[in-house]
This record gives sequence, structure tokens and C-alpha cells, in this order.
Amino acid sequence: MNNTQLRNAAQPTEEPATGAVATDGAGAADADAARSKISARNVNVHYGSTHAIRDVDVEILDKTVTAFIGPSGCGKSTFLRCINRMNDTIDGAVVDGTILLDGHDIYDRAVDPVQLRAKVGMVFQKPNPFPKSIYDNIAYGPRIHGLAKNKSELDEIVEKSLRRGAIWDEVKDRLHQPGTSLSGGQQQRLCIARAIATAPEVLLMDEPCSALDPIATAQVEELIDDLSSRYSVVIVTHSMQQAARVSQKTAFFHLGNLVEYGDTTTIFTKPGDSRTESYITGRIG
Repeated sequence: MNNTQLRNAAQPTEEPATGAVATDGAGAADADAARSKISARNVNVHYGSTHAIRDVDVEILDKTVTAFIGPSGCGKSTFLRCINRMNDTIDGAVVDGTILLDGHDIYDRAVDPVQLRAKVGMVFQKPNPFPKSIYDNIAYGPRIHGLAKNKSELDEIVEKSLRRGAIWDEVKDRLHQPGTSLSGGQQQRLCIARAIATAPEVLLMDEPCSALDPIATAQVEELIDDLSSRYSVVIVTHSMQQAARVSQKTAFFHLGNLVEYGDTTTIFTKPGDSRTESYITGRIG
């Protein structure tokens, strides 16, 4: 039995002082709830004695790019890992609260984390292709999840995923070469293609461009924009310029608290919390 647990939080008696400021208005909030893909309520995360995440409430929308911003160590990557239960692999990690995917509790005992991660794909900060061929990098997930009945169907999934990853034209003639032979930007797009090969509903990205040059970053950002028409995309980034370019919603984390969440334009032009304004203007960070 792993060390990560989810316990249903008690009903709060009052709004915590550190709760997120909603910047969209009641009507927009109601519309967001109708489009919600992921609902988090009273989520807390402890690593031993460290309280890393405090009472996070947020609705993450379908077919939308949501950016998590904030200083290093503020909890944004920790919360991202809660969404596909990556914290299950960390000894001493305890997750409290409720996280729903399409209304279903992802921490329910009946939920298989492996199956969950097929629905909630993840792309990491540093490209991490498997030590396999380009073809086998993409085919790995569909094989273990039984998504293809035969070689022809698997070939189709591989091609479709590489096309959606915007890398097919660059690799179609060398599918049996190692994935590690590609450039850094190509490797990251390969990893994105690998993540979407299992037909996920949500795509999580933890600083996917931090190790890339400006040209490769622009390619990945263009890909993110394209993917948002099919998936709910959540990206952690230290670049406020990137958040402004790629996202429609932004959440600002500070000291383990979700301080503010709303439309990206509003967050960057009329933040509702002084801490958000201080971070955006460079006074904290």
C-alpha cells in the first residue's frame, strides 16, 4: 500500500483568508463550472511535516489552456502532480481533499492510477524519451493499454500521435532510429506525442519549454495552442510571457496557497490580489 492517501475533507465553516480571489464575476464562474473538466476542493498536500499545498479550490476547464504561475517552491508543480496522482510515488506524501475528473473522484480506492495516467498525460520539464525507437516510444502506451488490435491499428495510432505532436514530417523516414537521437525540441514534441498516444482527456505540462531554445519553445507553444482544441491542457511555467501567450486561464500560487485564479488577461492587467500584482511586476518572486 503506498503512502499517499486521500481523505475527504470536512466541510469548511468559513472562507480561509488565503483563499483564491475569483476575478471573473458570478456569471463567468457559473459558465466555468458548466465547462469544468477537473474540480479540486480543499486540497492539501503534506510532505512529512511540510505543508506544501493549502486548501486549494479550483475548476480547470475542458479544451482550455490553464497556466500555473508563481515563485519557485510555491506549490504549483506539487498541485499539478496531484491531478494524475504522481505524488503516490513519493514516500511520506499525504493528499487531503477532493479532486474530480468529469465528476469522478480520482483518489477513490477503485481508481487504478495507471489507468488514470492514460487519461491524464504528463510532459516533464526535461525531455525524457524512452531508450527505444521513435516508433516504440509512441507505441508503448497503446500496447500496454490494449488500444490497438493489430499492427495496422498501432501504425495508425503512431502516425496520428506524431502528426498531432507536430513532428511526423521530421521523423517519418526514421521511425526505427532511437528517440534520443533527436534534438531537444524534437524530443519534447516526441514526448508530447507519446503522452497523447493513449487518447488522454487532460494533458499536464511541467515547465515543458524551460530546457529548450527560443525556436523550439515557439514550436511547442504553437503545438499547445493546437492541442487545446482537443484536450484540457495545464501548464506550469515560470515565464509570465509564456503564460500570457498560451493560456486562457491563469492560477497564481504563493507559499502553498492558490491566491488568484481567472481569465489570463484579467490576471495580468487587473489582478484582484496585491500579491499577484507584486509577482507580475517583479516585486516578489
